[in-house]
Amino acid sequence: MNIGVFYGSTTGNTERVALKIAAELAPHVSIVRDAADVTVEEFGSVDVLLIGASTWDIGELQHDWAAILPMLRDVDLTGKAIAMFGMGDSVTYPWNYLDCLGELYEAFDGRGATFIGKWPTDGYEFDDSRAEIEDGYFVGLGLDDDNAPELTDPRMYCWLAQIWGELERRDAVIRGAA
Repeated sequence: MNIGVFYGSTTGNTERVALKIAAELAPHVSIVRDAADVTVEEFGSVDVLLIGASTWDIGELQHDWAAILPMLRDVDLTGKAIAMFGMGDSVTYPWNYLDCLGELYEAFDGRGATFIGKWPTDGYEFDDSRAEIEDGYFVGLGLDDDNAPELTDPRMYCWLAQIWGELERRDAVIRGAA
């Protein structure tokens, strides 16, 4: 399994989590790249994309992601798995908490990839989020270092165990079909 960790980070919080994720999955991670420096070829070179972003201003995608998304429009994601994690502020911006994940989901959806790692909204306080793709679930892991930093690591480790299980099941199905 060939994993790439791609993140956009302005203040360093998303980068910190991305590097922890990469360290936990180290034997399988071949690329760890800031969205500001990623190439189109790198997206296509891995089987699993772990994508991290943060929501800025009033529901806007982190600037490096906003800049690279148009260049990724034609990348073939067929057969790849995508798991996303996002940083947001649920107290100051409860009406657009984790909108970054919703925007990335919309950009990558329908392009052949399978999304894994949806995360329950239980335990979060927010009014609205583009990341809530189905009732009670975010498209990926939601983190709030501004208001609940003590939950970042426990949530991250649970999510990593979850996505690893999903990847193992996915690989077993692929091997069984071969």
